[in-house]
Amino acid sequence: MPPPDPIEPPPPAMDAALPAAVVATILSRLDVRSLLLAAAACRGFRACASQALAFLPSFHLLEVALTHDLLRPLLPPNPSLRTLRLDCARLEDDAIACLARSSLHELLLLNCDNISGRLLCKLGNTCRDLRVLSLNSLGERRGLVVNFSDLQELLNGCSQLESLRLALDFSTFDDPNFGHVWASASERLSSLEIGYIPMTMLLELLTAVVDAHQCMDYVKAPVFFPSLQKLCLTVDFITDHLIGSISAALPSLTHLDLQDAPIIEPTSVSDLTNTGLQQINPHGKLKHISLMRSQEFLVTSFRRVNDLGILLMADKCSNLESVCLGGFSRVTDTGFRAIIHSCSGLHKLRVSHGSHLTDLVFHDIIATSLCLTHVSLRWCKLLTDVGIKRLSFNKDLNVLDLRDCRSLGDEAVRALSCLPKLQTLSLDGTDISDEALKYLGLGTCPLTSLSLRGCRKLTNDCIPLLFAGSVKQSLQVLDLSRIPSVTDDGIMLLARSRTPLIELRMRENPKIGDASVMALASMQVDGGTYGSSLQLLDLYDCGGITPLATRWFKKPYFPRLRWLGITGSLNRVMVDALARSRPFLHMACRGEELGTMLWDTYSDWYRHNDDDLDELEQWLLDGEPVSDDDTIMEE
Repeated sequence: MPPPDPIEPPPPAMDAALPAAVVATILSRLDVRSLLLAAAACRGFRACASQALAFLPSFHLLEVALTHDLLRPLLPPNPSLRTLRLDCARLEDDAIACLARSSLHELLLLNCDNISGRLLCKLGNTCRDLRVLSLNSLGERRGLVVNFSDLQELLNGCSQLESLRLALDFSTFDDPNFGHVWASASERLSSLEIGYIPMTMLLELLTAVVDAHQCMDYVKAPVFFPSLQKLCLTVDFITDHLIGSISAALPSLTHLDLQDAPIIEPTSVSDLTNTGLQQINPHGKLKHISLMRSQEFLVTSFRRVNDLGILLMADKCSNLESVCLGGFSRVTDTGFRAIIHSCSGLHKLRVSHGSHLTDLVFHDIIATSLCLTHVSLRWCKLLTDVGIKRLSFNKDLNVLDLRDCRSLGDEAVRALSCLPKLQTLSLDGTDISDEALKYLGLGTCPLTSLSLRGCRKLTNDCIPLLFAGSVKQSLQVLDLSRIPSVTDDGIMLLARSRTPLIELRMRENPKIGDASVMALASMQVDGGTYGSSLQLLDLYDCGGITPLATRWFKKPYFPRLRWLGITGSLNRVMVDALARSRPFLHMACRGEELGTMLWDTYSDWYRHNDDDLDELEQWLLDGEPVSDDDTIMEE
């Protein structure tokens, strides 16, 4: 009788196969997300990852919003930490000490709604070497306080600041000393971005700056913004007086971005005119100018500016590389052509609500030396296919936004389909048909993002036409919202194409229902798990979605999903249960737009192609998911 086969010895434990020092060195070179995923593999990796967290120079985790209890062990004392970027949607004041690290040089915090102004005070007292600070929505939850003294402590303490972005309402800082407190701001400050500031407070600050400049020749006066080059503000009204004050107070500006959103019609005194445009760029240093009038509260425009004002501005701003103009309803082709022909180094052009902009703007663009890479022409309803054909002579176009240009049709898309560098294309509300999608599908442009929202002529047939060519390999973001003829059959065709989409929006489509959710949940890309590639799915107000659809968002389906838009009237019990089972899933039930625009662009999210987000969630919530086999091997 032959002897039994010998029992093979178990493989060696991780620390025996690979020295811990080598593992630690490897893990120290990973980004935070990859490091946490490695920690979920086994106990050996977990121990090494815990040590690596104490020496990381950068901690970037914007994909998920952690609670303080989950964040605290990931941020141990670390004198090497220089950069911290987080989504703070689930953090409150008890996390302030964890966020304000004395070693930090850069701090970016999103969704700080539940954190009070104490954060500013703590940063000023602790982060003396902070160079870059960006805070979003600080203290917006009702009952939280953001005081002037908090801003004062920040400016006094952070003496090395080079870039400051406070996306919040500065009316909370209203104080008689508001203008003068900025004298204590860092002399290195080169970029200042403010969410909203009342006109009275802004003019008070600019007056203090001008007065200080005038006194410097004979009295020792405080120095305001000696290095400031970039200024971005939202104000009540953009006026001639405001433009003149900024030009006088900040002679070193290279980047000026102003936006207003009037709630009443501006008077002649409280509006921008041709005279104000003449005061822009007196020192000839501007590279970027943005003047935008929002119609959020009132349908209005810069009615007192015409072609003459734009001509005068273009004559003094020939070095501009980026121009954004919104709401200049009386400016015609003559004014816009002046910008194109005067600014030979122009790369980015944005015009919105250009009610008199026509094809003539681009009539002889081929005769210029322009190398446009980013173009946005929103709500330019007189623009036709002819103008876009002329624009397509710019072979370096990378981003093109033509939303609500209602006179554009299939021939415009045909001209764009051959652009070799076009990656982002927005065609919302245009008059295109399925034929346009055929041109894109057979074209050569490497599209990564395509928006077709509100293109009412499109049908289910457009989907196989779009994915017939190379676009299938490059497209990551697709918007099919508000297209009444797109049905479940069309989404099934999309699922069968196995296109690795990352974001898919289908909101307000009456014929999209549960079958679409089932098809997407069952879709496999390159042998991955079900629905593995989607990170954002917007199904808000889709007519056929029922409470049964929520079952398909439970694991193992859609393991990478981070944003989900659904209708709030669905069964709340099931929706709440889904939220509990997937705490890192951002759910929007009131129709708010979902988006990833504020993601950390430096973390290179798209390079992670593994189906690993389930493991990341499990590690964060429960600790290390080690199997029984792992336990036996390590023992």
